[in-house]
Amino acid sequence: MLILLPPSEGKESPVSGGPLALPQLSFPTLTDTRMAVTDALVRLCEGPAARARTTLGISIRQDGELERNRRLLSAPTAPAGEIYRGVLYDALDLGSLGTRARGRAAKDLAIASALFGLVRVNDHIPAYRLSANTVLPGVGRLSAAWRDVVSVALVAAAGRGIVIDMRSSAYVSLGPVPAALADRTAVIRVLQDRGGRRVVVSHHNKATKGYLTRTLLHEPRATSVDGLVRILSGAGYRVETAAPRREGDPWTLDVIVDEV
Repeated sequence: MLILLPPSEGKESPVSGGPLALPQLSFPTLTDTRMAVTDALVRLCEGPAARARTTLGISIRQDGELERNRRLLSAPTAPAGEIYRGVLYDALDLGSLGTRARGRAAKDLAIASALFGLVRVNDHIPAYRLSANTVLPGVGRLSAAWRDVVSVALVAAAGRGIVIDMRSSAYVSLGPVPAALADRTAVIRVLQDRGGRRVVVSHHNKATKGYLTRTLLHEPRATSVDGLVRILSGAGYRVETAAPRREGDPWTLDVIVDEV
C-alpha cells in the first residue's frame, strides 16, 4: 500500500543534524533531477533577491526563506516527517504513533516535494521554500522536470499494492499516477456537506486527510479499492465511491464530513 501525501508550505528548521545527502534519500532514480533542481534553487537564491522573490512568489518580509534555500547543502537536516508542519501533519501527528504504526508510516507513506520529487518520512531533509507551480531558472517548469521520473518511481514504489492519492492537484502534476496503476488507485477527496451541497473547505480537507492517514496506519493494509472503502467505512467515515470514467482513470473516493 502506498499513501501519497502533499507537503506543507510551512516547515520546521532543524537546529542540528547532518547536511543533505541526496544519494541517501529514498527513490534513488530521482537523484539526478534532485541534484539539478537543488543546484538551480541555490543559484537562484544566491543571485538578485528581487528575482528570487518573484520566482518563488514571496515578499520581502519572507527573505528568510531565501537564506534557507541558499544553505540547502549545508543546513542541518531531520526526518521529513518532522520537517513538514501544518494542518494535515498536525492531524496525522506522526510523533505520537506507536512503534508498529511508525513502522507502517516509514513503509507506506510518500510525501510529494517540489524539491525532491518524493520522500519517505524518515528521509533526512532540510527546511526549504519551493512550490510545485514554480518555473525555476535553469530547470524550467517543475511539473515538466518531475512528471516522468516521479511517475516511474510510483510504479516501483506501489509494487502490487494499492495507491491512495491524497495529493493536491499541483503536486499530482509533478508525477501523475500512471494508467498502469489506475485500477488500484483511489484519489481521496474531502467534501463538506452543507445542507445537501458538497463543498471543498481547505482546513477540513487537510485535517481530514491527516486523520484518514493516521487511521490507515492503524488498520490492516487494504489490498483493493473495495477493501479500502470497507476499512474507512468501518472506522466511521462516510465514503462515496465513483468508478473510473474511462480506462486509465483512477477511482475517486469522496469522504463526506460535517465538521472536523
